[in-house]
Amino acid sequence: MSIGWILFIIAAIGWHIGLYGMFKKAGIDGWKAFIPLYNTWCMVDKMKLGKLWFFLQLIPIAGQFITIWICIKFVEHFGRFGFLHHAATVLFPFIYFPYLGFSKNEKYAGSLVVNNYKKSAAREWIDAAFFAIVAATLIRTFVFEAYTIPTPSMEKTLLVNDFLFVSKFSYGPRIPNTPIAMPFVHHTMPITNTKSYLEWIHIPYTRWFASPVKRNDVVVFNFPVNDTLINDEVNYGSRTTYYEAIRQMGREKVWDVYKDIIITRPVDKRENFIKRCVGVGGDVVQVVNGKVLVNGQPQEVFPQSQRYYRLQVPANDYLDNDKLKDMGITVREDQGDKLQESPNVFRINITNEEKQHLKLPPGYVLSDFIVDVNDPNFPVKQLFPYYLSNSTWTVDNYGPVTVPKKGMKIELNPDNVIRYQRCIETYEENKFEDKGNGQYLVNGQPATSYTFKMDYFWMMGDNRHNSLDSRYWGFVPEDHVVGKASLIWFSWEGGPRWKRLFRSIK
Repeated sequence: MSIGWILFIIAAIGWHIGLYGMFKKAGIDGWKAFIPLYNTWCMVDKMKLGKLWFFLQLIPIAGQFITIWICIKFVEHFGRFGFLHHAATVLFPFIYFPYLGFSKNEKYAGSLVVNNYKKSAAREWIDAAFFAIVAATLIRTFVFEAYTIPTPSMEKTLLVNDFLFVSKFSYGPRIPNTPIAMPFVHHTMPITNTKSYLEWIHIPYTRWFASPVKRNDVVVFNFPVNDTLINDEVNYGSRTTYYEAIRQMGREKVWDVYKDIIITRPVDKRENFIKRCVGVGGDVVQVVNGKVLVNGQPQEVFPQSQRYYRLQVPANDYLDNDKLKDMGITVREDQGDKLQESPNVFRINITNEEKQHLKLPPGYVLSDFIVDVNDPNFPVKQLFPYYLSNSTWTVDNYGPVTVPKKGMKIELNPDNVIRYQRCIETYEENKFEDKGNGQYLVNGQPATSYTFKMDYFWMMGDNRHNSLDSRYWGFVPEDHVVGKASLIWFSWEGGPRWKRLFRSIK
């Protein structure tokens, strides 16, 4: 059992034992403290707060705040009104409640003391600020979080500087692996550039009210290969991963050059990525001539998803953005939407909707652009799973790959080990050894097969030729899933993009 679970159990026991002592002092039968919900019913009844407060606890997530407030009111009936007493009630009830319940210096004072106490204006502000931070942190952790699109990998479904609400409840709120962390900061403190979290307590993967990720959902997730990284966001970070640097330079050289800035991160503190879920556990995913097939069937085509096409123009004619706009195409050259291959041939990033309504002038010819194995802009050697011999896979002709599913059993052979060793060893935390000659050890025991413990997902960007996605780094485990992108609440490019405000994400 991990230290996180041990501490959680100790905390739960301390909370209930402390409440037992407090109940005894308040004249309530002590055994009632050990019955969930009934204990808060007894507190509400004893304090004569009105039964509505009890029922408000049943509201998902928001009810947690009501329970905290009831506990604070109960502490006030012991004559404890100070800020530190209330902070201890919120943060350390498993220590503070036993103190109130069993210390000879603490007594139940009742409603008379509460009615005679008045808070100062400063105290009201301090309490309000503290509990606002607690409330906002709980909402950000369990309900929804604001997220900004940093890269064009999902264009034009989502644009750079779209501001989203990400629903944590869609797939079930995930309990943080690192609960001791600075509020409102992901993994790095501003100014000091130090870690924003402590790893003294590590809670294993836990998700409440779990609901499956569905095929074609737009999902925010922690970048799986960001567990180890070269902490240089200009050239490395999530731009060029630590593992890609190892493949390019060799492990010894990477550690010799970057050893002082190579760091590790727990799952919940890895970079947030956003992609569309193309395949769920058990699916077979393949890309054939740029078209995605799932279980042999063409994937649904989304109007705003885009890819490159070749546009040939007449001799001595130059293609500018105004001409493209007349054809019904809008490009963003800063995002590489228009590239000139020769004097008369341009590579244009076009959405499915634009292609459907395209108005080509006489002499203009549009054709598919399919990445060739020798295209230096799309190196084959960077594609997952990297070590397939004689591979002819490209970003446009890729696979097939089978996405692991919880309970799915695979044979351990060289081909499957290439595809799934990281899932077995890193994501599912097994000790894996390849002894050669087709012999493998899992946790020190000979194994000829392996059964997966988690569901996995295959993620791809809607900007198919400009997306660092599963084709480059593989599967996303279920414990890395953060939430579902649900709503664009604001968008900015030199000013508000008014038409994108409060648009749902499809």
